[in-house]
Amino acid sequence: MSTVVLVAALVAAGLIAGLFYAYACSVMPGIARGDDKTFVEAMRGINVAIVNPVFMLTFLGAPLLAGVAIFLNPGPRPWVIAGFACLVAMLLITGALNIPLNNALESGGDDYAAVRANFETAWVRWNVLRAVVSTAGFGCLVAAVLTDRG
Repeated sequence: MSTVVLVAALVAAGLIAGLFYAYACSVMPGIARGDDKTFVEAMRGINVAIVNPVFMLTFLGAPLLAGVAIFLNPGPRPWVIAGFACLVAMLLITGALNIPLNNALESGGDDYAAVRANFETAWVRWNVLRAVVSTAGFGCLVAAVLTDRG
C-alpha cells in the first residue's frame, strides 16, 4: 500500500509540474502574442475552465498523497518530506500569488490594457516559480521511489 501511495503522489506531482511547465513555455507565450482583449479574455476563460474535478484532484492530490506517504513509507522518508514540502510550496504560491492575480483579472473590467499590465508579468513570474518548485517536488518523489526500490 505504501508504494502505491508514493507512486500515486509521484504521478500527480508529475502531472501538475507538467501543467505549470506547459503554461511557462507554451500557453503564456502563445497568448502573449494576442492583443490585450484577446489575452485577458483567454486568461479569464482558462481560469474558469481549469477549476474542474480532474485538475483539483491532481493539484490537491499531489501534496496530500505525498503527505500520507511520509507516514507510510519510512525508507525514503527524507525524499518524500522534501517532495511534500515543495508541493506545499506550490500550493502556497498559487493561493497567495496566482489566485489573487486571477481574481483581480476577473474583476478588472474592460480596460484590457490596464488589466493585462497589472496581471501578466507578475502571474508569469509566479507561475515559473511554481513550475520550478513542483518539478523539484516531482524530482524528490522520483528519488524516493528509486530509493524505495533499493
